[in-house]
Amino acid sequence: MTIKPLADRVLVLPAPAEEKVGGIIIPDTAKEKPQRGKIVAVGQGTKDEEMILKVGDTVLYGKYAGTELEVNAEKHLMMRQSDILAVVED
Repeated sequence: MTIKPLADRVLVLPAPAEEKVGGIIIPDTAKEKPQRGKIVAVGQGTKDEEMILKVGDTVLYGKYAGTELEVNAEKHLMMRQSDILAVVED
C-alpha cells in the first residue's frame, strides 16, 4: 500500500526506541517515544505554505505530534509540516 499525503502533511517513519541503556534492557512500557524519524512521503504544500521538506530527510518532532498509522505492518506518523521542529543534517 502506498500513501500520498495531502497539502502540507508528511508521513514519518519513527526511529526505533533504544533497547538498552548502559547494559540494562528497557522494557516496552518504559521506553520513551522516539522524537526522531525519516520522512517517507510528502504532500504538495498549500498556496500559503510551500513544502520545504523532502523524502529522505531525518527530522525531529514534538513528543505528541502526529497521528499514528500502520502502513505495511510498520508504525508511521502523519503530521503537518509545521509540527516538524528541525531537519537533522549528518
